[in-house]
Amino acid sequence: MGFGDPPQQRVLATAGANLSLPRPLFFLLTGVPSLEALHGWLSVLFCSMFLVALLGNVSVALVVVREQGLHAPMYNFLAMLALNDVALCLVIVPQMLSIFWWGAQEISFHCCLTQMFFIHAFFLSESAILLAMAFDRYVAICQPLRYTAILSNRAVGKIGGGLVARSVCVVMPGVFLLQRLPYCRTNVIHHTYCENMGIAKLACADITINSVYGLSAAFLTTGLDAVFITVSYVLILRTVLRLPSRDAQLKAFGTCGTHTCVFGVFYTLAFFSFFTHRFGSNIPHHAHILLANLYLLVPPTLNPIVYGVKTKEIRDTLVDTLQRKGARSLCHGSLRH
Repeated sequence: MGFGDPPQQRVLATAGANLSLPRPLFFLLTGVPSLEALHGWLSVLFCSMFLVALLGNVSVALVVVREQGLHAPMYNFLAMLALNDVALCLVIVPQMLSIFWWGAQEISFHCCLTQMFFIHAFFLSESAILLAMAFDRYVAICQPLRYTAILSNRAVGKIGGGLVARSVCVVMPGVFLLQRLPYCRTNVIHHTYCENMGIAKLACADITINSVYGLSAAFLTTGLDAVFITVSYVLILRTVLRLPSRDAQLKAFGTCGTHTCVFGVFYTLAFFSFFTHRFGSNIPHHAHILLANLYLLVPPTLNPIVYGVKTKEIRDTLVDTLQRKGARSLCHGSLRH
């Protein structure tokens, strides 16, 4: 049986061949179930988001790295967020597009676990970076005289290392819990990427531990991050309203407004997808899959647009860079003539 066989035929054959195996050689990712006829249009949507996210986030990261005046904690965290978004998109979208465009559904067991690890790790990192950015704004507005002492370059480096360590430590047990399960039902995953419970539900064993660990990890990381961020912005709002200068209030609201917009989009989509997946039994399965893709891809697409428009320093630097490149191109063109 070759790659040219119809997908449905391969699904049945490989599922039957793996019934006696404790662990399948590979899984089959089917894309968005019941919307196969729309895979072409969905690929256009997700590919467009992917390109915007890559171009925007790489631009933001390069601007922050190259411009000496932007080497401050707030912009360093923004660069971390941009690089994290690029990595998250690269882990998800190429595999998804290969399913939509070429019907490349097969993914090996270990590659599936690897993809699952990085998706969840980068998602947790995104949440941690947003928390670090909220803490940065809290210190800048509520403790301005201690800002440089609290958020030194060394402290920012430790925060960056800590968020990576947290993601790895939280996600790795989930990978080990999946590896210990026997898989003797089917190897078909009705999704566009490998995710924790989607894999666990294929096991022919009790997955209570997997489910409890997944819920606990989500609430103790992303859930607590959302609580701490909310508390930070409540304290910031209280401090801003006490400022005597109207201009100072508007400036603080303008800076924090960007962060609250990103924070709102990220957590609203994430929690909505999380709760509908577990408690929205009446919602069609394809709606769950689309939500699961959107909550991971919408924030990386919007983040550079929001920050590029709302953050004056980044906007001005980008405009100056483009103008210099445009002037150089005109100069080279005139010299050739």
